[in-house]
Amino acid sequence: THTTSTKRRPGYDTGKAHTHQYRIASHRPSVRSASTPPQTAIASTSTSTSSTTAAIMATGVVADSEVSDTFQQFKLQAEGYKLRYYIYKIENKKTIVIEKSGDRTQTYDDFAAELPENEGRYGLIDLDFTTKDGRPTSKLVLLTWNPDSASIRDKMLYSGSKEAMKSAVSGVGIHINATDASELDFESTILPAVQKFT
Repeated sequence: THTTSTKRRPGYDTGKAHTHQYRIASHRPSVRSASTPPQTAIASTSTSTSSTTAAIMATGVVADSEVSDTFQQFKLQAEGYKLRYYIYKIENKKTIVIEKSGDRTQTYDDFAAELPENEGRYGLIDLDFTTKDGRPTSKLVLLTWNPDSASIRDKMLYSGSKEAMKSAVSGVGIHINATDASELDFESTILPAVQKFT
């Protein structure tokens, strides 16, 4: 059972099936454990079935069928699924489940506010934004929130299970990784990242 959020913060997207991935490089240094290498900006065009299988085998985590079932309705904005976002968590170190959802009146800031400071999460948002040439548009964005402040076990779990999450929402064209608050900032990091795909 998941809850629908009523908190207010920034929000926006309906993506095309590009298989791009974008990792944000933080605009200010953050404290990282010795075992965690610094992030760099990357663009990838490959998402393999073998990597998905490897991720599931490595962590034993799979996505609950509700995740993919609701995604199919959400991307079409079907009746009863006219929402802004979903937040997902790994339950009992075994299953990716829906934790929360936000209605269409909410924003990216509302979405970001739902992410716990010291725990990992996945988030899917229908992100409204303006292109560099001034056109209003929207895209589906999958965010992996894996904060530096989380435990090493938690960081490994969310990192190692990311392919299972991506597989459950297949067709989302923009994937963003964030590890601290600066990487969640809409104007300085999220907006420039999504504008690359318009």
